[in-house]
Order: sequence, then C-alpha cells, then structure tokens
Amino acid sequence: MRILHVLDHSLPLHSGYTFRTRAILKAQEALGLEVRGITGVRHTEAGPAVETVDGLTFTRTTARVAGPPGLREWREIGALADAVVALAQDWRPDVIHAHSPALDGLAAVRAGRRLGIPVVYEIRAFWEDAAVGNLAGREGSLRYRLTRQLENMAVAGADHVMTICQGLKADLAARGVSPDKIGIMPNGVDLTLFGAPAARDDELAAELGLGADGSGGPVIGFIGSFYDYEGLDDLIAAMPALVARHPGARLLLVGGGPMEASLQAQAAASPVADAIMFTGRVPHAEVERYYALTDVLAYPRKKSRLTDLVTPLKPLEAMAQMQLVAASDVGGHRELMTDGVTGTLFAPDDPAACAHALADLVDRRDAWPAMREAAQIHVRENHDWHRNAQRYQVVYQALITDHPNSRIPAAA
Repeated sequence: MRILHVLDHSLPLHSGYTFRTRAILKAQEALGLEVRGITGVRHTEAGPAVETVDGLTFTRTTARVAGPPGLREWREIGALADAVVALAQDWRPDVIHAHSPALDGLAAVRAGRRLGIPVVYEIRAFWEDAAVGNLAGREGSLRYRLTRQLENMAVAGADHVMTICQGLKADLAARGVSPDKIGIMPNGVDLTLFGAPAARDDELAAELGLGADGSGGPVIGFIGSFYDYEGLDDLIAAMPALVARHPGARLLLVGGGPMEASLQAQAAASPVADAIMFTGRVPHAEVERYYALTDVLAYPRKKSRLTDLVTPLKPLEAMAQMQLVAASDVGGHRELMTDGVTGTLFAPDDPAACAHALADLVDRRDAWPAMREAAQIHVRENHDWHRNAQRYQVVYQALITDHPNSRIPAAA
C-alpha cells in the first residue's frame, strides 16, 4: 500500500510539525507501507526538488505564487494540487493523506477528485486558534473566520478526517461533522528515540551552574518553543515563591521563540534572577541531555481555545523519559495525564498556584518513583507511534475498499 502525505513543511526543518511527520512516516514504513511526502510552497528551506532526509523522500512544490491575501492562498492550493497530481501519476499512491493546515487539505481534496483516489485529512490544530495563540491573529476577526471556513471546506471534501485528540474531534462534531467520519490519532512518542532515560551529564550540569554532582536544589525545566500561550511568564513569576520554600530551586528554560526577549527581561528583573537560566535552542539530538538534568518538567500553558482543544507533544516526551511533569489544568493536558497519578495539574494563569504545586511536588519525593513509572507506562500503552500507526491502516483499507474503481491516469 502506497501513501502520499501532503505537508506544509518537513525535515530538514525542525519543528513539532516535522517531528510528528517523521514519526508517522517511520512507523508506517515499519508496518510495511510505502510512504512519500510532498510539501507546499511554504516549505522555503533551500534544497533539491526531490530530497531524502533521514531515509524519507520529500518532493517540493517549486511553483511561485503571488497576489493579495485570499487570492494568494487560493493559488497556493492550486499549485500544490497540480504538484500532487503530477507526482501521483508517476508514483501512483493508493491514498492521499493530507496534514493541516487547510490549504494542504483543500489541495489534496482537489487532487484526489482529479485522480479518483481517497483522501484523508488530518488536523493537528485549528490554525485560526494557533494564530491567536501566537499573537498573530484575533479571535472572531475576518481572517479568523475565513481560515475556519477553509477548514470546514477541507473537512467536508475529505473522505475521512483524523484529529490528534478528543478536543478537536468534539469541536468538529459540534460543527455538524458526523463523528463516524472522524478518527483520532493521538500525539505519540517514538520510543526508539525517547524510550529510556539518558544518563546525567555532569559536565553539562557544571557548565550550566546546576552542580556537577546533582546535590543542588530541584531543577524545574521547560523544553520547547517560547510562545505566549505556553505561559512561561507565569512560570518565571512563580519562581520567587518556589525559591522561598526550596532555596536551591533552579529554572532551566531550553529553547527559543517569539517571547524569548521579553522572558529574558522578566527573568533579569526577578528577585531570584540568579535561579533562572536560558540555554537558547539546542540541537534535537541533544535534548535528552537536558531532560536528564531536570527533576520536574513544567508546562504552564495559558487557558485558551488552542490549549483546551489541542494536546501538546513535549509532556509525552518527558513522560517517556521518566521525568515528572507538572502542567496547567487545561483540556489538552487533561487528555494526557491524570492528576496525582501520571502528573501534577495546577490552575492555569496563576503563578501562585504553579509555585504551590511545584513546591508540594518537590516535598513528595517519596511519590516520585511511582509517578514516573506510571507516566512511562501510560505513554507506552497509549502513545507509542509504532503501535498507534496501525489505526491508519484500518482507515486506509476501508477507504480503498470503498473506492474499488480507483484509477490514476498515467502521465502523458
């Protein structure tokens, strides 16, 4: 069975989007499927028209599009649809599997109709809500409503829809989409990469001022992108109260993003500025070294439509590494963990609640081994890519059965 994945961007770019894509394609290959990817015009990384990265092959849409907002996006859809058709006529996939945003979904639907083959559209987040969370849009604006309408059109045109969590599925069902048309492929972890805790790197710890022998106070960590919705300002604001209860506590912030400068300024003005450290972005291959230096990974996401509807990936990676996780009590986190069993939840948008939860967790060191083990078992049983990828096969096979006369015309 051949599956053509339609993508916004891909490796060699590094993002949560590209890592999820890599995990999906690698897991499908392990199941015996043949896979390829094709990216739209927004993949701007320099490279050849057909590129192999980490053993995966991606075709680039090389067309150039221009025009005012609205018209430009419509031309993007057309250019990507044409590229999908051209590739499909040569490679002849059985299913087209598009991944959000809606521009990819609409291009895949258009190509699928021309080719006569089924289309799966997978929604990782509603991009209108992501724009609000990134401070690049406003809820209810014209752009917001138009993006939402494009999403509805892609969902309506696809033969089957996948989402990454129950929150997104419930929202689509509330819009009138039949629940039978919607499947869930939860965020997952490639346990060949994150399945075992890394050894503590004493040299790195000393370099960061965390104490080479691990005898210092608790290290609270965040590893990810610095967007406003992540609530890192609340985490920094929580540090004075945490340090008051645990004087040796340190905060290690690994990553970067739009909020980096303002967070650094906030940290510099904090009365416990010496307890807050920024590493900047680190290569993905070295992330495990930083996980191993932390006692608790904190994810203080602010409450919004985005954080209530979408499950993040980073807490799962931490849980797979047998790290303790403390997170704000928003819908996306509640789908991933059970308070007091596999993690700790605290009220969102509340630095005092964050500090109190972290301090209490540090006080309960005797509970750490059981919580770490329960968290890792939860990831292995519910978020292992190589196990969950089998859900796709069930969907693909049903669609192929429903399209017995699928024929892709050969290229002229």
